[in-house]
Amino acid sequence: MEHFLAIVTKEDNIPIVMMIFLVAYFTYLAMKQASRNDQLIGAGKYGELQTMGKDRIFTWPFLTRNEFLCSILIMVILTVWSIVIDAPLEEPANPTRTPNPSKAPWYFLGLQEMLVYFDPWIAGVIFPTLIIVGLMAIPYIDKNPKGNGYYTWQERKFAIGTFIFGFFVLWIALIFVGTFLRGPGWNFFGPWERWDIHKVVAMVNVDLHQFFGIRSSVGAFFFGGFVVTVYYLLGVAYYFWKRNTDFIKNLGAVRYGILAFLFLTMLGLPIKMLLRWTLNIKYIWVTPWFNI
Repeated sequence: MEHFLAIVTKEDNIPIVMMIFLVAYFTYLAMKQASRNDQLIGAGKYGELQTMGKDRIFTWPFLTRNEFLCSILIMVILTVWSIVIDAPLEEPANPTRTPNPSKAPWYFLGLQEMLVYFDPWIAGVIFPTLIIVGLMAIPYIDKNPKGNGYYTWQERKFAIGTFIFGFFVLWIALIFVGTFLRGPGWNFFGPWERWDIHKVVAMVNVDLHQFFGIRSSVGAFFFGGFVVTVYYLLGVAYYFWKRNTDFIKNLGAVRYGILAFLFLTMLGLPIKMLLRWTLNIKYIWVTPWFNI
C-alpha cells in the first residue's frame, strides 16, 4: 500500500483525488436534498416544494459580494498550494525515450482505458460521438416535467440512475483505474502491488466464436453478427412487453428506439469488460472490416 499511497500523493494526482472527493460530496448533497423533497411529495406538500426557493434577491450587493469572497478564497488556496507543492515538471522531452506508462491527460484516461477492451475506432471515435450525441438528445428524449427546479429521486429514478451509473461507473471509475491502477506497459496493478517495468502478462485472449468452437472466418462473421443482433433486439422485445405502460406510451416508438439503442450501447461497455476479465473474451464480432 505504500507504493499506492505514493502514487496517490504525487503532485499531479492530488487534484484528481480532490475532484473525486468533491464529486462524491456534491452527489451526496444532491441526493440528500432529493430525499428531503421526496418526503415532502410523499406527504402531499407538493405546493410547498414548488414555492421553495422562489424568494428573489438582488445581484448587487448579495451575489456579487459572495462571488468576490469566493474569488479571494480561491486565490489564497492556489497561492498556498503553489508554495507548498512543487510543480510536477519532468526532464525535457526525449523523442528516443517515451515514458512508461505513457498516459493521456486525466480527462482522457477513461478513453485510454476503453482501448483495452475495444478497437481504437470504437473506443476513440464511436463511443465519444455517441456520448456527445446522447447528451444532446436528452432534452428531446426525456420530456418529463417532474424534477425541473428541484431535486428528486422518486420521480426520476430511471433518468438519474442511468446518469449516475454512466458517470460514476463508466467514466469516473475508468479514470481512477487509468490513473492509479495502470502501470508500466499499461498493465493492471492492485493497490498492494509495486509497479514493475518487467511485468509480462500472458496473452490468452480468445474471440467469442472460438470460445464456442467456431474456427472458420465465415462462421465467426455470422455468429458474431447474430449475437450482436440478438443483444439489440432485447430492446425491441422489451418494447412489446411493456408497450402498455405509461413509460413507453409517454416516450413513443421513435424516442424509445433512440433511448434503447443508447442505453444498450452504454451497457455494452461493462459487459465487454466483464467478459474480458472473467472469460478472456477479446472480440464478440469478428469481420474482415471491423471487430467489436
